Amino acid sequence: MFSLQTIFGSGKQFFILLDEAAVAAHDSTKALYEMLKDPGRNMGLDAFKLARQRERVASDKIGKALVDSFITPIEREDIESLSSALYKIPKQVERFADRFALARHRLDGIDFAPRAAMLEKAAGVVVEMVGELRLMRLEEMSKLNERLRVLEAEADRLILELHRDIYSGRLDAGEMFLLKEFFEILEKAIDRCREAGVVAYQIVLKNS
Repeated sequence: MFSLQTIFGSGKQFFILLDEAAVAAHDSTKALYEMLKDPGRNMGLDAFKLARQRERVASDKIGKALVDSFITPIEREDIESLSSALYKIPKQVERFADRFALARHRLDGIDFAPRAAMLEKAAGVVVEMVGELRLMRLEEMSKLNERLRVLEAEADRLILELHRDIYSGRLDAGEMFLLKEFFEILEKAIDRCREAGVVAYQIVLKNS
């Protein structure tokens, strides 16, 4: 008969792969913040593509491990949900970066950096939450979940302020449409961090 320690230890690779996915997502947000805090610098898109590729590799490995493994440390559905949520973060970030690189000449005076800083912090909290899954400490995870909630609320406030530029009257219809698209992508990226955090928190609630 397997001991509980043997059973849970046998699924260690899932925690490692989820960590890799979370770190890749965080790295993509770091690259975005670097791009947006100095928009005049001609920064390439390699960092975003690399982070997305690392995330994709980790996601593929998780999917394969779920097929190959008889025992998992947490429910398969939870692993799939968290992997999917993490996958969506660098996807949104790369989408923003690609469009920003093309349209930066039309975005003079629009400072996205404070919002990108909130996104980077939120992704950092997600990394901590994923790391906590090994320990299943509800109290610690609750604190991290609250930190993420506060960051999301602050990011929402900052994005709402950006909407003032849309309705300021100084923009033409094309510029208004462009800014609205950027706001929505950035807001979705922050939402994706929150979604990943909620999945991680619920896993601990279920298993504590």
